[in-house]
Amino acid sequence: MRLSTPELLIAFRGLCAPAIFVLACFNFPGGVLAAVVVAAFLSDIFDGVIARRQGISTAELRTADTIVDTVFYVSAAIALQVAVPAAFDATWPLVVVVTIVHVSRKTFELTKYGRIASYHMWSSKLLGVLLVAAFTHAFLTARPGPLLGVALWLAVLNEIEGFAASVVLPSWRADVPSLIHAIAHARRHLPVEDRA
Repeated sequence: MRLSTPELLIAFRGLCAPAIFVLACFNFPGGVLAAVVVAAFLSDIFDGVIARRQGISTAELRTADTIVDTVFYVSAAIALQVAVPAAFDATWPLVVVVTIVHVSRKTFELTKYGRIASYHMWSSKLLGVLLVAAFTHAFLTARPGPLLGVALWLAVLNEIEGFAASVVLPSWRADVPSLIHAIAHARRHLPVEDRA
């Protein structure tokens, strides 16, 4: 079966996940690892743009995009730990919090909707930019830098926002820009007598 361009870009990003880990394990230069991060990020931008232009931005495609994003950034974080062993020394509590909230959120979504949410919130987009900047800097300089801590704090807030959206939304939805949008959608779908 022939894959569409967005599907190929998502598949490419999926392949970047094991690639960056293997490259880190074999002590490839930080510039190479940073290039993989940037290439994956660009594929993430263009898969959505192209899918919308081609009219194929389906729920299944958005869900695959979300899953692959998560897998890639987790792999990039592990690769960073391998390449720069002190990368998370000062921020490991935030990593633990992000992990706990993320797993709890996904478990809740699977229980409530039967599948994980795919909101692509504004905070998620900002988080992606910060993670790319933080990882690129860390790979190139072999030091974590302050951006990594900022990105992890935003990751905590993003996970909490996504969790709250899943709590208020009555049914599964893709592309919910913010918690405010989730609340507004939930109110529109309340029975008339409950909208006071």
